[in-house]
Amino acid sequence: MRFGIRKPSIKRSFAARTSIKRMVRHNLGLKAPRGMGWLTDPKRAAYNRVYDRTTVSFWSLLKKLFGG
Repeated sequence: MRFGIRKPSIKRSFAARTSIKRMVRHNLGLKAPRGMGWLTDPKRAAYNRVYDRTTVSFWSLLKKLFGG
């Protein structure tokens, strides 16, 4: 498990926002409601919750520094 600042990857963040799979899912309205991860994959949901609380995004730090 990581602690502190996550290393940003512009390539991965761009790929995640422009993938065909994401576009199709969003256009069809097939997104699961928030919190459904605990029902579909509890182990992964627990890991993601801990990871989110123990690490900080590089971009959120920049926003705080420059008042965005």
